[in-house]
Amino acid sequence: MILPGKHIRQDRALISIGGDILSVLSEPAPVSDIWQNVRSLRATRPNSSPLSYDWFILSLTLLHAIYAVELKGDKIVPAKRRT
Repeated sequence: MILPGKHIRQDRALISIGGDILSVLSEPAPVSDIWQNVRSLRATRPNSSPLSYDWFILSLTLLHAIYAVELKGDKIVPAKRRT
């Protein structure tokens, strides 16, 4: 589920979807904008699996759990690097 494997295609793995989220997250944005941008990005790829909102939220939750994104008010922002 988190990583691709025998039964999970690479574009369906949460870590891959998280990469898509981070690639469209150049500035703070509300979840709805990120959702639209990720869907647009995936629509440009041939043979891309459909992405449900639930799977998108799971991926966003994973990113928050590994400190890759933070919630600032009502916007999602890339997390600052910890040293």
